[in-house]
Amino acid sequence: MRERPGSTVCDHCGAEQDAEQDAATGTDTGAAAEPRPAAPGRHRDRDEQGRARNARPRDGLGRPLPYGSEGVARQPEGVARTPEASLSEAQRLLDAGMPFHAHEVLEDAWKAAPEAERELWRGLAQLAVGLTHAARGNATGGTALLVRGAAGIAPYAATAPYGIDVGGLTAWVRELTDRLGDAPSGRAGGPVPAAGTAPRLRRP
Repeated sequence: MRERPGSTVCDHCGAEQDAEQDAATGTDTGAAAEPRPAAPGRHRDRDEQGRARNARPRDGLGRPLPYGSEGVARQPEGVARTPEASLSEAQRLLDAGMPFHAHEVLEDAWKAAPEAERELWRGLAQLAVGLTHAARGNATGGTALLVRGAAGIAPYAATAPYGIDVGGLTAWVRELTDRLGDAPSGRAGGPVPAAGTAPRLRRP
């Protein structure tokens, strides 16, 4: 998730904690954590524009891998897409079992959306983050983001912009959070299959 340097909260979808910290420490998305200081003598990774951006390769669920490993390429940031193209690309990534990458596409849509639609796209990004955590085996953090995302998209149920299936997504959240809630202590049920659990963003 993309966040300000030193922040533990994604500016766009509201997910707390950097994905690397979450994967490394096993802590829940719903609880803030202290930012980890850089290792002594090590420079921070930066992107082409000089912004702080972790360059470690990541797997299909956005978890960091050791430097030099073969990872899954992250989505390029700031790509201009139509809403329909954003939904199609996010759906492709969800179906491929890469909800973390779908979240990045939906974040770009959030940044480009008119004010009246911003909570819709933010909510969709939160749903993708919630599925990411559920697929990593973090039921507690996944549930928190899924519930938050469902609340964000709920006001759009009557208008269903771009054919987004708000009712279907809300039902999907209820089913998945019920499933995650059956896991003792919110974790013992294990990860859910990302591709097999992916929702449909739009009505058929």
